[in-house]
Amino acid sequence: MGEREHEHVRVAVVGSGFGGLGAAVRLRREGVTDFVVLERASSVGGTWRDNSYPGCACDVPSHLYSFSFAPNPDWPRTFSGQEHIRAYLEHVTDVFRLRPHIRFDSEVKRMAWDGERLCWDIETSSGSISADLVVSATGPLSDPKVPDIPGLESFPGKVFHSARWDHDADLRGKRVAMVGTGASAIQIVPSIQPDVSRLTLFQRTPPWVMPRIDRAISGAERWVHRQLPFTSQVRRGLLWGIRELQVQAFTKRPNELGFVEQLARRNMARSIKDPALRAKLTPDYRIGCKRILLSSAYYPALAQPNVDVVASGLAEVRGSTLVAADGSEAEVDAIVFGTGFHVTDMPIADRVVGADGRTLAETWKGGMEALRGASAAGFPNWMTVIGPNTGLGNSSMILMIESQLNYLADYVRQLDVLGGRVALDARPDAVRAWNHRVQERMKRTVWNTGGCTSWYLDASGRNTTIWPGTTAEFRRATRRVDLAEYDVLRAPATKKTATAEKAGVDA
Repeated sequence: MGEREHEHVRVAVVGSGFGGLGAAVRLRREGVTDFVVLERASSVGGTWRDNSYPGCACDVPSHLYSFSFAPNPDWPRTFSGQEHIRAYLEHVTDVFRLRPHIRFDSEVKRMAWDGERLCWDIETSSGSISADLVVSATGPLSDPKVPDIPGLESFPGKVFHSARWDHDADLRGKRVAMVGTGASAIQIVPSIQPDVSRLTLFQRTPPWVMPRIDRAISGAERWVHRQLPFTSQVRRGLLWGIRELQVQAFTKRPNELGFVEQLARRNMARSIKDPALRAKLTPDYRIGCKRILLSSAYYPALAQPNVDVVASGLAEVRGSTLVAADGSEAEVDAIVFGTGFHVTDMPIADRVVGADGRTLAETWKGGMEALRGASAAGFPNWMTVIGPNTGLGNSSMILMIESQLNYLADYVRQLDVLGGRVALDARPDAVRAWNHRVQERMKRTVWNTGGCTSWYLDASGRNTTIWPGTTAEFRRATRRVDLAEYDVLRAPATKKTATAEKAGVDA
């Protein structure tokens, strides 16, 4: 560790999921080889490494949920499972020779901006390092959220979150509680239902669920994609285009989603014959307000005799007795939380200290906001991938990630053009103007008007998560860095604080 105590690199990337690995590939393509990828775990994969629960799979088609620069002709299914996506990320790591750049078991504990040296000082669990530029790619689905339930510490059985699945816990023949009804829960429920003696589902809000039209991709299809790569591109393009056409309904005409609701109700009615259970499972908000979930096995599992649906959240734990908010009780042997992640309060924000000595969490206390989803005012040469208002409700996040990588590439080019010891700091007025435009567009969307409370919204009710437009619009908005939106910082001739100059003005 001693040799790395004062190591300096041009770029430090935090995280080795899709965002971090994509950033690493893009940096190399831009001719930047002086970079490291700081990964807190011992392998790559991000959320697709951490989420290994039974039934874990993606709800975006495989050929769209992959990098455009690294197509995979051998996806085995139209919707890939966790093990296939993780293997794909390992493959990308090897093909693009990224392993020499990755520092495993190096969790970032703190990073602070040094205004005199114009660099970031980074403390990790494996030592210290400094970098001219930081790319934070920790992702919004990286830190599980477990609700503070009174008495939970007294529960005598196994307790774990879906993103930290306890593979040593044998649930066969056990009474299991599933807390939550999000994307993870609807995959876990049908996977464990046949094996447990009783499954109790604690549901605060029912989701809208559409059929998941999944199938094996034939050997002939894969052969064609290998021999004729353009066919894979056409397939990806069709999948992308269909989802782009859907955006208008989500962002401008939510009432048009009523037809989709009818399809979802029919999907439920095919499996749920009990009117009382059907009433419990029917949402009272507009479809799309929360993410539309895909499953052809969830409703059939809930109709089985060993499953109870409690239409109320978990309120208290008394030993092995779980008490719902409506007063109903259930005796269980294990509790699985499918209660989501810290999305609007990302833990990494507490560890980033900006130019004025405040943490990013303090700066974002009134709500997350970043210029073009990437740059926060007061945090020079710091960029985030999958930052505020870059999430999607109906398409592939890889499309958004690649757009942000375009922005990163031009950011690096602009620093090269400016030359010398230089940094870019997003102007507060530019950040406010960008965020104002985003929030104004958000007012008409189904995510804000659909009548639900979702993880897209922060504590004050602002939607700081979703992008209110098409992926093509976002790509146009991030194709280049506009220096007029940044202050240019240069290292002073004397050891005083760096001076800021207007963009375009020579130092």
